[in-house]
Amino acid sequence: MVIEWDVTIPKLSGEQTRRTFIYLPESYDQEPERRYPVLYMFDGHNVFFDEDATFGKSWGMNRYLEESGKQLIVVGVECNHEGNRRLVEYAPMTYTNSEHGTIKGKGSVMMNWMVKELKPSIDENFRTLPDRKNTVLAGSSMGGLMALYGVCAYNHIFQRAACLSPSLWVSPGKVLEMVARAHIRRDTTVYMDYGELEMFSHAATQEAMISTAHLLLTKRVNLAFRIVPGGTHSEASWEQQVPIFMDCLNL
Repeated sequence: MVIEWDVTIPKLSGEQTRRTFIYLPESYDQEPERRYPVLYMFDGHNVFFDEDATFGKSWGMNRYLEESGKQLIVVGVECNHEGNRRLVEYAPMTYTNSEHGTIKGKGSVMMNWMVKELKPSIDENFRTLPDRKNTVLAGSSMGGLMALYGVCAYNHIFQRAACLSPSLWVSPGKVLEMVARAHIRRDTTVYMDYGELEMFSHAATQEAMISTAHLLLTKRVNLAFRIVPGGTHSEASWEQQVPIFMDCLNL
């Protein structure tokens, strides 16, 4: 079952509401004493249903969870669809490149809201397992970059993260600095992947991905690092990775 909440993020978009999609497993109503791990996902409108997805194709998480019988709560927050606001909200750092110009990143504001306001609200209103080992992040593209940022900057909150096609290329130097400065516990698990057809078409992407993976390994992170054969930068490709990253994260 997927329900919707309207939320506001005042420091990013004032009183404008956006949707938060919350998946509750079938056992949630059947076992009233049971508590559940929580997976927080970026671009929540792309997570469950095709009719909500930006390009008409979702990750199909609702279908996967029902078919697999995985018992967890999934929370997906809709991005800001106005202009380049998604880039602003999903960039942990300010960066400049030829494609986007200068983006004054406010990813730290977004992540602080998720940790200080969204998570406490979810924990208060649903039967969660609120501890670190049961709190997980996932996202793709800029959302994948945010998942990496979250598990680095708030490692005391998130033990695990799935970073699909993370946009490390926006500022490779700042990404590496972010990871290098992070106090990451050795029980941290990170899943990272890139599609073959996107990875090997951009030298900057290759270098950033390999350097980031190497740095995570030097910090003794439990890293699952994959190149997806035939993979592309799309929801259809990311959907196919769902069973893999869910198993890698032990969900």
